[in-house]
Amino acid sequence: MTMTDPAQQETLGDLLAAGAPHVNADLDRWLVEPRVPQTLADGMRYCTRGGKRLRPAMVGLAAEACEGSVDAEPVRRAAVAVEMIHAYSLVHDDLPAMDDDALRRGQPTAHVKFGEAMAILIGDALLTRALGLLAATPAPTAGRLAAELATGAGPAGMVGGQVADMDLCDLPPGREGLQYTHRRKTGALLRAAARMGAVAAEASQADLAAVTGYAEHIGLAFQVIDDVLDATGTAKQLGKTPGKDVEAGKRTYVTELGQNAAGELSDRLTREALDALQPLGSRGTRLAALACRLCQRTH
Repeated sequence: MTMTDPAQQETLGDLLAAGAPHVNADLDRWLVEPRVPQTLADGMRYCTRGGKRLRPAMVGLAAEACEGSVDAEPVRRAAVAVEMIHAYSLVHDDLPAMDDDALRRGQPTAHVKFGEAMAILIGDALLTRALGLLAATPAPTAGRLAAELATGAGPAGMVGGQVADMDLCDLPPGREGLQYTHRRKTGALLRAAARMGAVAAEASQADLAAVTGYAEHIGLAFQVIDDVLDATGTAKQLGKTPGKDVEAGKRTYVTELGQNAAGELSDRLTREALDALQPLGSRGTRLAALACRLCQRTH
């Protein structure tokens, strides 16, 4: 595989849609349980609206690469659950005590629209609902799926990355510190999504290892490109306020390496992701295409 040859006919939008074809319908089906207060239900729906749906697509494409079906209920539940966790992380990330942002996915952030207390509770509801949905999966893999998501989202994963991003713990200087932060804050949930797809497909250990290596490289590459776009994009393109990390004095790959070197790093990480897929052979073609399209994205 090369940086340009896999699944050339498919755009990023095609791959995201194909990887999780049911996610919007399944969110309608599974997001809100009975007896939830209407104001909370409305907030949960608002905060899961829009977005790329990258993490659900990663679940579906990984399952497909491991000879599973995106139509299988364990895969569908995993796709919805990881999107709920991602949405919760954005709600909390935007809070005044965190990044204090007013725009997300081109619309007012949760605390702007619903108030800070409700935004916190919306995030709490999305987090717990995601794990409950997986625990109720009618398959022997239910516990493994919930454990994968909890690991990716928890203190050694996404939450730990947010602690590092907020300078609430000691970090090494330079790129090493950035990698510590973003392998957790961004990479851990993408890794969990890919592994959940493989687990839901009852993948072999060899296939699970290939998908895991791929996702670890893609998780970091995705953040590098995010930093480049944050430095070069507009609010209209990105659907969020650009340049806030730099304004807040946070280290990014652009501030540490420069824009050109950051782009080169993203290319290298993408090539390493493609190399990790080699054991899958042609089954990894669409995951490889996704990696290439993500490296080339403009928003």
